[in-house]
Amino acid sequence: MKKIIAISLSLALIVASVTSCENELPTSFNFSSYEFTDLDVDGGSWQPILLSSATDIAVAAPAAVSSAEYLAELSALKSATQSLTGNQADAVEYWTNNPLIRWNEIALELAAKYNLIPPPNPDGTYTLPTAANPQGPPPFPFAHPPYTSRMLAYLSVAQFDGLITAWHYKYEYNRPAPYVTDAGIQYAYKKNTLPSYPSDGAVIAVVSRDVLKAMFPLEHDYLDAKAEEHLSSLVWSGSNTTSDIEAGKTIGTAVKTAALARASTDKMSAAQTPRPVSDAIKQAAFDRFGWSWDNMESPVRPVGLTPLFGQVTMWNVPNVEDVRIAVPPAPGSVQFETDAKELNNFARNVTEGQRKIANWWSDGLGTYTPPGHWNRRTKEYIIKYEMNPLRAARTFAYLNMAVMDAGIACWDSKYYYHYPRPIQTINGFKTILGTPNFPSYPSGHSTFSGAAAEVLAYIFPAEANAVRAWAREAAESRIYGGIHYRFDSESGITQGKEVAAYAITRAQNDGADD
Repeated sequence: MKKIIAISLSLALIVASVTSCENELPTSFNFSSYEFTDLDVDGGSWQPILLSSATDIAVAAPAAVSSAEYLAELSALKSATQSLTGNQADAVEYWTNNPLIRWNEIALELAAKYNLIPPPNPDGTYTLPTAANPQGPPPFPFAHPPYTSRMLAYLSVAQFDGLITAWHYKYEYNRPAPYVTDAGIQYAYKKNTLPSYPSDGAVIAVVSRDVLKAMFPLEHDYLDAKAEEHLSSLVWSGSNTTSDIEAGKTIGTAVKTAALARASTDKMSAAQTPRPVSDAIKQAAFDRFGWSWDNMESPVRPVGLTPLFGQVTMWNVPNVEDVRIAVPPAPGSVQFETDAKELNNFARNVTEGQRKIANWWSDGLGTYTPPGHWNRRTKEYIIKYEMNPLRAARTFAYLNMAVMDAGIACWDSKYYYHYPRPIQTINGFKTILGTPNFPSYPSGHSTFSGAAAEVLAYIFPAEANAVRAWAREAAESRIYGGIHYRFDSESGITQGKEVAAYAITRAQNDGADD
């Protein structure tokens, strides 16, 4: 059964990648271990997200470096680093001294693999993916943009809290790296003075494996194998002894438990509604405004994508209504007609450059979605600025909390206003990208991108102009593609910025910038 599902997923992914995006967006890229710009020695005092403080998790003191117990560990480590096989050496090179980047890549690969719309049944009905029966058909999850934003947020927040805890105990116990205590131990990466107990790599491996296993239940074997290779590489590279790794596992297990406890009560399980609820949401919008969105596919999908994602618990925004955008222009109004005319003009006269932008940012089926697109770009900056794993985890955490909150805010507005898409309101109109299965206003791409750009501009101020230009390009791409009116995209950018402000305020007070 698993083999059949894997084959069907692969075939669907091939079709999706051909039809959804002319530009292939790779999830991984080559980089080597690097010397960290700063070790953030006070990182253990930073304010975590899930935990109240790093001391919520107890980690026992390690054995003295002069003890027989530890000397035996050093001897075993020295032996393990000698005469590595080719596969072991490849693993050491792959995981590097910032394995957080590799786990983010793995998450994006899985998002792309499972970003597949459930097909209709032979009778024209639809069966939705369910965590209660992940093998399906259809397989669970459908890693659409809201799902992917949530997956990346929980992964990144858990990694961040785990590394804050690890940093606290590293500098409380201050056990030197193995190669400092025994100069005969071969260390594969750039040397530094970061204490080795507990192992930050082990924290990352356990947290990442277990959060991703919860999000992608059909991938347990794959994720177990990746984590085992990562943990083994900590030994093969000369990074950590057995007790370093076990202490890191303790932290990782405790933090992932806290992350998954929050996830179990955040209301995501109710985001995809049954038909009667979806119809009631649509009718409420029509009663309010006199318009509503209709699915334009054939056969028609009876329910839009995650109508109640707007009710999922936010990370930083107190109430989703605090960031709900203003009422859109009514169909037939002056602003509507102006933007409709612009869309018709692009449909007739789109340039090669505009089409390329539309396809580059399409992030449709078989891709890692707009949240993944911004994570991919963020990794480039993490490497460029040579961040240590803790600082990198903080970057991903605030990025992905803001992006998830932006998605929640966007979906709240989408289904509150239930605004019809251009293909529904403009007679004879056709898009070049297809039409998503949810209301138009505001643009999801724009909202995700507006939030992501502001967080990255805060963390990487030298890149502020570049990331804001990317967000603007992402917003324009949806107009070029005929997916959105200009007022959809403009309002999305505005909403994303408002959401990001909450994340940035939290970041400014977490102690990392003191």
